[in-house]
Amino acid sequence: MTSGKTTIQAFRVFFPAASLYAALSVPLSVVAVMSGSGWPPGLLGAGHGHELIFGFALALIAGYTLGPQPPRLMVMLLGLWLVARVSWALVPESWFAQAMSPAFALVLARYVVPRFSAAKKWRNKTAAPLILLICLLAPAFWLASETRAAYPPFAPDPYQLMHSAILGLILLMTFIGGRMIAPAVAGTLDKKGIALEARVQPRLEGALIILLATATILSLTALPPWPTALALLSSSVLIALRTARWKLWHCPERPDLLMLAVGYLWLAIGTAMTGIHLMMEVSVAPALHLVTIGALGTLSTSVMLRLAWQRAHRRPPPPWQVLSVTLLTSIAAVARYLAGPAAFTEPGWLWLSATSWSLAYGLVSMQLFLLLRSPHTARK
Repeated sequence: MTSGKTTIQAFRVFFPAASLYAALSVPLSVVAVMSGSGWPPGLLGAGHGHELIFGFALALIAGYTLGPQPPRLMVMLLGLWLVARVSWALVPESWFAQAMSPAFALVLARYVVPRFSAAKKWRNKTAAPLILLICLLAPAFWLASETRAAYPPFAPDPYQLMHSAILGLILLMTFIGGRMIAPAVAGTLDKKGIALEARVQPRLEGALIILLATATILSLTALPPWPTALALLSSSVLIALRTARWKLWHCPERPDLLMLAVGYLWLAIGTAMTGIHLMMEVSVAPALHLVTIGALGTLSTSVMLRLAWQRAHRRPPPPWQVLSVTLLTSIAAVARYLAGPAAFTEPGWLWLSATSWSLAYGLVSMQLFLLLRSPHTARK
């Protein structure tokens, strides 16, 4: 409850929706191609990338950042998100489907960005413009697609915009992930009498913000890829260094924290491999999947499981759940990378990746529906 008015925690609505959508959409996208049916058409080709970023990832951002909101607003946001997902899946070429994803992104930005605008330190101010940028890339993708069809020489490449959105997600995950891991590890180590001096690590965090923001901006330009690659490679080293300084090897009894660390290390790996692919001027799609599957998959499932168990039972999730989901998302990331840029020519690796991803989010979906359904949990 807030100020005597009934509210609903956004994670209760958007985390189950996002996890169930993730579990269903990826195998459907593989079936659409491998079966030759072309159904659902919105998950073919770049469509599944569109839905990963502007459907799934934006739902995660909504669940994590909106906080408690009036029921009417939550129903409106969820309804808009659902209409956008269904219309894109079934009739992606229609003006209605093209407009719904940008509409959800802009409405989400309207309610999320002001929540982060009151920060005073420049590092803390990063979240608001970054979330706004990711949300604005949804209408930018729509406009680029429409303009490119009519005026090919003058329109930006929609694929490039999706790649830039993923670089923005790297920065957002680096920032939010660090703010989650540092206090959790420090609290655990304090109970053991181990002092953790390197907590948020403001200098490293500031350097990462500058480097990753630079990489994201450079990726939106027509400049050669090597400056973006250098920024990403430098960032990967700093992400790995930051993870090591948290001394997570002292927390073997907390697999939920180790799961977060694995997700953070996937950020380092995915960022490094993306930089290498850019430097070699080869397709970045396999490397970007290390970010979207390895990092985003592991971090998002970790956050959802930890929050659900804390709210329902005031304890971390069982080790078997943490280990299972971490293993599944890691298998999915490696298998998709090995499938290469022409993934459908490697159906074995592709199916292994899709199945592992779907099982991970299926398990998380089941846990969320079981743990977050009670009214008592809703008020926590």
